[in-house]
Amino acid sequence: MGVRVIVTTIAVAVVAIVLGAIGGYAARKRTAEAQIGSAEEEARRILAEAQEKSSAEKKEAVMEAKEEIHRMRQELDRDTKERRSELARQEKRVVQKEENLDKKMDSLEKKEVLLSKKEARLTESQAQLDAMQEKEDAELERIAALSRDEARNIIMTEVEEGLKHDKALKIKEYAAQVKEEADKKARDILSIAIQRSAADHVAETTVSVVTLPSDDMKGRIIGREGRNIRTLETLTGIDLIIDDTPEAVILSGFDPVRREVARVALEKLISDGRIHPARIEEMVEKAQREVEARMKETGEQATFQVGVHGIHPELIKLLGRLKYRTSYGQNVLNHSIEVAKLAGIMASELGVDVNLAKRAGLLHDIGKAVDHEVEGPHVTIGADLAKRYRENKVVINAIASHHGDVEATSVEAVLVAAADAVSAARPGARRESLEMYLKRLKMLEEIAESFEGVDRCFAIQAGREVRIMVKPDKIDDLEAVTLAHDIVKRIEKELEYPGQIKATVIRETRVVDYAR
Repeated sequence: MGVRVIVTTIAVAVVAIVLGAIGGYAARKRTAEAQIGSAEEEARRILAEAQEKSSAEKKEAVMEAKEEIHRMRQELDRDTKERRSELARQEKRVVQKEENLDKKMDSLEKKEVLLSKKEARLTESQAQLDAMQEKEDAELERIAALSRDEARNIIMTEVEEGLKHDKALKIKEYAAQVKEEADKKARDILSIAIQRSAADHVAETTVSVVTLPSDDMKGRIIGREGRNIRTLETLTGIDLIIDDTPEAVILSGFDPVRREVARVALEKLISDGRIHPARIEEMVEKAQREVEARMKETGEQATFQVGVHGIHPELIKLLGRLKYRTSYGQNVLNHSIEVAKLAGIMASELGVDVNLAKRAGLLHDIGKAVDHEVEGPHVTIGADLAKRYRENKVVINAIASHHGDVEATSVEAVLVAAADAVSAARPGARRESLEMYLKRLKMLEEIAESFEGVDRCFAIQAGREVRIMVKPDKIDDLEAVTLAHDIVKRIEKELEYPGQIKATVIRETRVVDYAR
């Protein structure tokens, strides 16, 4: 009985639960349906509002587009009207230009016709003038009894005389002006160069003297049957003069290097005391090596003294060889050093390359080191040596042109030539034989006397000046200027001389009368 009650209770509870769940579900369903209906209603409302708003915006956009199209169309119409009006104006201008061109063409055609007529008239007039000129020329030839060529020659002669007179005036004027300016500048530069470069000059000869300790040494130098002196002369190429001069032997020879080798060898033999052919040969070889080393050292000292560097070693050796070379009694190495210094000073005054001027001045007489071994003048030999050892082109030209054999192509070359003349022209720097001196004076007078109108001439001041007396009836004052100029050019071309030569033309007119 109790079990049944429990079962019944449970069944009732289950039924109640089921019924409650069904009721809850039905209630939830109704609620959900109500919410769905409300949402659908809201969606329809939103969609309707969106459709209305979209329709309004679409209409507004269409209106704006229509307005924009209308505005653009108005602008296009306005631009089109402006372009049409501009084209119309340009077309009008083109038409006006065409009309103007047509008018100008018509005017030019008329002018061309007029010019053709004038040209024809001028041609006819020219022909008439030519005919009249021929008649006048023929009549003039008949009256003057001269042909046209003869009359032309007379006129040309008169013109030449006038030009000759004008030429003399111009030469005198320009020469005075150039001389004044050039002399002033040259005096300044040369005075500065000479003051800053003072050098002593000693005339050297072609002999060397070796002092002996006693006269007994002369016999030992000669040797048995003269074998010692013959050996020494054969090996050195120098003549030994043993005479009555007390305690001295004279070495004579034109090659200064060989003479120096002989002097050194002889001094060594005298100091050693053993004099015989084998010992002489040994001492000569040793003296040759010593002199060569001394020449190289002398060349290097010369480059250091001048301040020139980078010279080829072979040129330095040849430069040292110049120590034993003389020109008119002047030591060539000392002369080259002096020329280098003078050229450098003048280059600094003129503002050109000082080092290049010094280098060219130092090497300008390098050809004299081997001129007794190679044929040709020392100028050509020196230029060839400089080319061989790749010297600067300016240096080569300075070497080749310092005696005027070729044209100077640089200021440095001109300065080297001037410095060479200054160094050679120093009082006591050089000496020349009486024969050469007299020959130069004679040639100087002969050159001056070869000109027409010269009466007499005199070489004075040791050949530094020539005075020319001219005939006053053949040479006037202006022609005297031209004559002096021509004589100077001839002297420069035909004579070799140190320094400069002054040519003075003297024209004197005397009027003589007697009182009775």
